[in-house]
Amino acid sequence: MDFDFTPEQQRFRAEARAWLAENVPADLKGRAFAASRADRGEVDRLREWQRVLHKAGYVGIDWPAEYGGRGTSIMEQIILYEEMSRAEAPQPVNRGGISMLGPTLMSHGTPAQQARHLGKILNADELWCQGFSEPNAGSDLANLQTRAALDGDAYVLNGQKVWTSMAHVADWGFFLVRTDPNAAKHKGITFILVDMKTPGITIRPLRQITGEAEFNEVFLENVRVPAANVVGKVNEGWGVAITTLAHERDVLTMIRHISLRTALERLVALSKRTMKQGRPASKDPVLRQKIAGLQVAERCLQLNGYRSLTRILQGGHPGPEGSTSKLFWSQVDQELADVASEMLGPYSQIAEPSPLAPDHGQWEFYTLLARGSGIRAGTSEILRNILGERVLGLPKD
Repeated sequence: MDFDFTPEQQRFRAEARAWLAENVPADLKGRAFAASRADRGEVDRLREWQRVLHKAGYVGIDWPAEYGGRGTSIMEQIILYEEMSRAEAPQPVNRGGISMLGPTLMSHGTPAQQARHLGKILNADELWCQGFSEPNAGSDLANLQTRAALDGDAYVLNGQKVWTSMAHVADWGFFLVRTDPNAAKHKGITFILVDMKTPGITIRPLRQITGEAEFNEVFLENVRVPAANVVGKVNEGWGVAITTLAHERDVLTMIRHISLRTALERLVALSKRTMKQGRPASKDPVLRQKIAGLQVAERCLQLNGYRSLTRILQGGHPGPEGSTSKLFWSQVDQELADVASEMLGPYSQIAEPSPLAPDHGQWEFYTLLARGSGIRAGTSEILRNILGERVLGLPKD
């Protein structure tokens, strides 16, 4: 494994760093490490920021040039995310479209689907949500029950999706539906694109412990979707979904550790200006030791992510690094929130807009959000089972 970046990658880093230093809006700078995507006004502001990034050529840079990208490797994408973290800049708001749906359409979509959607994904004209999870099909995704019956030139969808991030502000969604209820569990599933303004769609926000409602329930009642919106072949959507999930896993492995690094840097800065017993918290030996432990853990996550990236860049497939990183990240993320709470004491519970809220209330938000780190994007229990069975060779439950 080579830890050195190539001269071309170093030049790209310098280019991105200089551009971000000049162009990150003051009202968005420093508000990315614990920011909400539930408020429509905030989402619209982030759309504007993505359009600025896109105009400068910093959205979907690993996409082929024929689809609007730069044709770089995933390494340049990671360098860009690292520099955005360094500049305290928000990431593109349309992450599901850029990192998941876009590559899926390039691999499985028709020329018409690619022409219709790819450009609008990049410039944030279309925000996308992911309609995969259901009440009884989260960790066991293939157990989905939402039905789609062909009626002329359209499919009629009936069912329910849950934990659908940003459904309340999304223009479109990519959904998994069951088109053959008699087929085997992983068969008879179809991947389809749904206009979220279609009659019959009801969206109910799910209020989270943070007070926001980024997650949603989505109810589908006789929703007519053109058959031309099917991606790939009918009844073979599981293979299409695997492409989507593979891209999600590869990118999120690195994004998580970059986001964690951003929060850790904010924690270090906080420790230098927060007073504990008449001196900065950074001088407290116990808190210093805990922060040092978090820095070691973050570095381990970074190197584990680089190991996975190296395998991908060499033409291989991701190993167990994704599962180990997610499991370890969940633990470190919660420990970081606990250290911040210990450092701030009662002030860690004060939310915006109170002038007493540290960092505009982001630590209050972060502390509550971290409670779900062991649940979202794969529960810690499921990940331990995966590692135990597939890596250690332990018997199944």
